[in-house]
Amino acid sequence: MKLPEWVKRVFGFLAVITALFISWSCAYWLTGYVYERNDVVPHEFLRQIINSLLGFFIFGCGVYLITRIPWVRARQEKFLHPLINAMKMMAEGNFNIDLSFYTQQMGASDHPYSRIVESITDMAEKLGKMEEMRQEFISNVSHEIQSPLTSIMGFAHALKNENLSHDERKHYLDIIETESIRLSKLSDNLLKLTSLESEPPFELTEYRLDHQIRRIILANEPQWAEKEINMEIDLENLSIAANQDLMDQVWINLLHNSIKFTPEKGTISVLAFKKADDSRIVQIKDTGIGMDKEALLHIFERFYKADQSRNRKYGGSGLGLPIVKKIIDLHKGSIHVESEPGKGTSVTVALNELINQENKANEY
Repeated sequence: MKLPEWVKRVFGFLAVITALFISWSCAYWLTGYVYERNDVVPHEFLRQIINSLLGFFIFGCGVYLITRIPWVRARQEKFLHPLINAMKMMAEGNFNIDLSFYTQQMGASDHPYSRIVESITDMAEKLGKMEEMRQEFISNVSHEIQSPLTSIMGFAHALKNENLSHDERKHYLDIIETESIRLSKLSDNLLKLTSLESEPPFELTEYRLDHQIRRIILANEPQWAEKEINMEIDLENLSIAANQDLMDQVWINLLHNSIKFTPEKGTISVLAFKKADDSRIVQIKDTGIGMDKEALLHIFERFYKADQSRNRKYGGSGLGLPIVKKIIDLHKGSIHVESEPGKGTSVTVALNELINQENKANEY
């Protein structure tokens, strides 16, 4: 019959108390014998100090001798050896460990070692997920780099043909230039995302949000004018405290996405207004190709592309929205995307007034 955990703890407590009682008794009789043999009568306080120290010493020696008993050491090693092996496996990069048998042996979740087992299991699981993400990241980067490099090498080899016409040579050079620009943007986005992941401190400055958005829309006029896109702009006079350079990247990425996926003579509307709770809301809606529900679940994942063939046509590396999400998170804001295939996409960014309050508080 297996005893309940609380009964084991009571027995353990009583065993410790008994061991301490025996140790102090031995110390008392031993010091008394020494005093009597040497005809010494120390002060009562000094006698109590000596008895306490000797009692602790005897208790410690007893614990040490018990732990040196072969069957006790074997039992300890049998319990701790798998934990040590599990940590060694994690140090070597193997996070596929199973310590479930400990839970069966310990029974109760309040066992002294249960927290250690749970912590090691949780650490192995999280490290395993991080390793999977790292491997997936490396694989995605390699794939994204390999594609333009293959094109560049192929067309560079084709240019060695002296029989190419002027138009063919120019066409191949245009492709090489396009792929080189694509590689450059990929590298730039990777560096940008890496710097954002480290979450460096950045300064918040107060500026006009509506002026910023209007400036970016005008800067991208050649792109949306070329597709004859109808721009509907309704911006309230809004001030906000944020990092202007980072927020520039947010509006540029979102606007580029809308222009890229909106067909010719489509419509893009940009709204900016203040809600009753003083939060600043920016909405960018388009009449583009849209996305299904499955794509919406993954759009902020690095390198995610809803349709590989579609993205080859429109370009992009799948890093634009993850960068936007990270910048918004750093500003303690939120972003929400609604979309439907064939009916367009709506992106809503909410920036809280708390940002402004925090900035003012830092000035004092």
